[in-house]
Amino acid sequence: MNMSVTAEAVSGLNPQAADEKRNGRKIIDINDLSLVFETNDGPVNALSHIDLDIHAGDFVSFIGPSGCGKTTLLRVIADLERQTAGSITVDGATPEDARLNRLYGYVFQAAALFPWRTIAGNCKVPLEIFGMAREQQQKQIDKYLELVGLGDFHKKFPWQLSGGMQQRASIARALCFEPELLLMDEPFGALDEITRDHLNLELLKIWRETGKTVVFVTHSIPEAVLLSTHIVVMSPRPGRIAKIIKSPLPRERTLEERDSPEFVALAHEVREALANDHRIN
Repeated sequence: MNMSVTAEAVSGLNPQAADEKRNGRKIIDINDLSLVFETNDGPVNALSHIDLDIHAGDFVSFIGPSGCGKTTLLRVIADLERQTAGSITVDGATPEDARLNRLYGYVFQAAALFPWRTIAGNCKVPLEIFGMAREQQQKQIDKYLELVGLGDFHKKFPWQLSGGMQQRASIARALCFEPELLLMDEPFGALDEITRDHLNLELLKIWRETGKTVVFVTHSIPEAVLLSTHIVVMSPRPGRIAKIIKSPLPRERTLEERDSPEFVALAHEVREALANDHRIN
């Protein structure tokens, strides 16, 4: 694969230009997808008849009770699990091809940084694997550590950083090779509320400035409402999509937005969708 990065990608698009460039293109297309795990205790129906479209530039959150298949669906998109029925494409390709062509970056629940490498060294890992030129590696690392607010922490080791800073480094690492798509599996779930609020705002800033498509797993209704353009409410196992809610909130958001009538109404709609599906099941 040619790992050269265009000047446009390195310099970054402004949010309006990024939106115009990506507007309307379907990046994830899921049709009647199901997944059954075979276990020693018998089959486990993890996902059932999922239909979902995600368009470029969207910020889509998966929310639902524990065990509903949120992370499993994210892993299917990432080609870390394979469906047993139905179809999925990622930017017109199979999930396997999308993975091999580096179309997405993945941020796990834990930062998963190598303790013996500096923060810059951790960000360098995927770039080394992809064979990017050293000079270009440094430009990408500088750009994205600055973007996540770690511009002065290149030479620090993970154990010298707080949990929130480690997750910021993990996000920078996922962005360094300019993926089209950012997949995030409860990245802030283990953090305290104050740190989580701060990183939610940082993530919104990154999303606006880069124009990336984000798929985000969370258990938090306020977090899903604050961050998302679309909220996918999932049912208890077998995981189904109970409701897809489009947010009326503006793309420019602050924590004060949580006191607005629109935010409160949207949070109520998500809560009702979760409660209704529990009653049905």
